[in-house]
Amino acid sequence: MRQIMTTIIESPTAASLLSWYDRHHRDLPWRVSPPMAARGVRADPYHVWLSEVMLQQTTVPAVKAYFAKFLGRWPTVRDLAAAPTDDVMAAWAGLGYYARARNLKKCAEAVAAEHGGQFPDTENGLQALPGIGDYTAAAVAAIAFNRQAAVMDGNVERVISRLYAIATPLPAAKPLMKQKVALLTPADRPGDFAQAMMDLGATICTPKRPACALCPFNNACEALRLHDPEQFPVKAAKKEKPVRQGAAFVAVNGDGEIYLRRRIASGLLGGMTEVPTTGWTARIDGETSATAAPFPADWQAAGTVTHIFTHFELRLLIYRAQVASNMIRNDGWWEPVTNLEAQALPTVMKKAIAQAIPRAFSKARAYTSGHNS
Repeated sequence: MRQIMTTIIESPTAASLLSWYDRHHRDLPWRVSPPMAARGVRADPYHVWLSEVMLQQTTVPAVKAYFAKFLGRWPTVRDLAAAPTDDVMAAWAGLGYYARARNLKKCAEAVAAEHGGQFPDTENGLQALPGIGDYTAAAVAAIAFNRQAAVMDGNVERVISRLYAIATPLPAAKPLMKQKVALLTPADRPGDFAQAMMDLGATICTPKRPACALCPFNNACEALRLHDPEQFPVKAAKKEKPVRQGAAFVAVNGDGEIYLRRRIASGLLGGMTEVPTTGWTARIDGETSATAAPFPADWQAAGTVTHIFTHFELRLLIYRAQVASNMIRNDGWWEPVTNLEAQALPTVMKKAIAQAIPRAFSKARAYTSGHNS
């Protein structure tokens, strides 16, 4: 049985966290550091918004390269608004959760057309834009516009749940957590406070083996007082993900081209490029035999790939066929294998192609090793 400390702990303050952040903040390409902010430099709302959308369900190391690529091609929100949708989707390929890319484009268009290329500077104004929810609106309002908004991502949830030993399981605990964050968020430097909470969760208050001795909140943390920080946040029991089946067909012609087509704009992987597949979804299986191929050919089984989506696991049986170069299809196009990296292919489709043609991608091994999106 754990021994519970009886000493009275301090009340947490934003000042202690901000002091820690001034010394230990992460240097990120979309961030204005505390010394620069002290000199009056403000974060670019476009940079903050772009990074926050990319960071949803994605790690910081993965986002850095995409962020640089997007800024290199589209330096301003007006540039992004004017870009062809296909180019944006192709640049996004590999980041996953492709509805974000579609909403990114729609939001940029709205900012350019309805707001003169300037982001609204309030949470309500930001929430009115396509694809911007509560979290992104709060983050942009606080970080870019110094609004006293309560910002709560996964890292902040972990910090706040431990700080107050919140025993209610997620997601039911979210309203209480946000209330606690709102009470802690200072009127002065709310953007730095939000980023400090994120940094604390990412570097100190980690899911496993948190470095409590280095934490600026260690004298105020209820979970530490109870000797069990890793117990928090409490999560509801996970439901087992359903497994779906399907087939994908990789056709190659004599000119070294692969047959591709575009998925419908709505739904899972909407608007992305694919090799033909059977009609699997998160709820139903697709056909798995060669008889479901999009056109007659000598289809040969080439193995199976597995891909993990948020709500289900997909197992695709891969077929490959060599076809005549002059065969023309009306619902797709032939793409040179050497140009595949430039296409808006989601990771699951790259896995399928790499399974059928192992050298199709320079990093084929990475795509067949279980990467998720």
